[in-house]
Amino acid sequence: MTVTVQDIELPKLRMPYTVRLNPYLPVLREETETWAREMGMLAGDAAPSAAPIWTRSQFRAMAVDQLTAWTLPDASLVGLRLNHRFNLWALAWDDYFASAFKQTGDLAGAQAFTARLHVFLSPEPGTRLPEPANAVEKGMADLQQRLFPPALAHWRQGLNRALARYIDAGVQELVNSRSGRVPDLIEYAQFRRESFAAYTAPYSVELATGARIPEQIRHSRTVGALLDAFMDYMGLANDIASYHREVHDEYDVNNLVVVLETSLGLSVQEAMDAAADLVTARLRHFEHLIESELPPLVRRSGLDHGEQIELETWINGAWSFLSGLHAWYTGAPRYAPASGSVPEQRTAGATVPAREHCPSVT
Repeated sequence: MTVTVQDIELPKLRMPYTVRLNPYLPVLREETETWAREMGMLAGDAAPSAAPIWTRSQFRAMAVDQLTAWTLPDASLVGLRLNHRFNLWALAWDDYFASAFKQTGDLAGAQAFTARLHVFLSPEPGTRLPEPANAVEKGMADLQQRLFPPALAHWRQGLNRALARYIDAGVQELVNSRSGRVPDLIEYAQFRRESFAAYTAPYSVELATGARIPEQIRHSRTVGALLDAFMDYMGLANDIASYHREVHDEYDVNNLVVVLETSLGLSVQEAMDAAADLVTARLRHFEHLIESELPPLVRRSGLDHGEQIELETWINGAWSFLSGLHAWYTGAPRYAPASGSVPEQRTAGATVPAREHCPSVT
């Protein structure tokens, strides 16, 4: 029996943290198309000779302004605007790469495009960049002038390294799809952090909250595990939400459901359910680390009151980021099947009352 998109029940993933909305959303919504048009990503008068990545209807269906306002509810307007442009760029790269290279199987073109884009990941302020040849390059060139205000200058190398891993992962995804090679499950968990650009998310949380993970514990095993679980939820939950778009519409093999189906010999529905269980397990581990392992680490490390408050602020920002992504995955037309019908959803994992704030780490 052939399994169709409509036959698959899409799990409703557990999210115990209440989604909140940034009050600057109306302002963001008013200007949301301006930057995309200026960069040539969206059809408009600003770039009449360029081939845009999106039509207006495609652009509005993505609801990127809603995504930004949900994931960063406490950001200032300046921080919200900057992160919004970053989100637009990441989606522009994704959609451009899919249409130009994944759909055509053009590996040589993808490698050349990626090698040139690396030049725009400027390692130092003031580096002279080449003239952008397309909307993706133009967007990154513009962002390099904005992404690192003085308070976040320490992020320059780390964020650009994360972006390099993101664009390189696109080439590897194309290699996998061309050869029909489905990644191994253990390999894929690490790879998905790169291909989702999850390594950039701590920057977004810091941008939104103004808080950093204190230096005394930043490189500890507990914080490393916390960040891994934080990043895993993003990309692996996205694989469930985007399954129909990626696998049925784009014939992609780089998806957790496909990985589980192949690695464990499961049916599609069984693999979908197993993927939901894995995503829930990563979220529960994130909670466990906050509730059980961070407090003794904080005490051993001797964090003062201000540092403890800063850590709690960052963790609340991370929770908001995850709840905002969850809301976007379950509500944006971008993740509806191409047929326009939305498959049935059912809850995966036990439900718990939504929480407004994370537990104290002291």
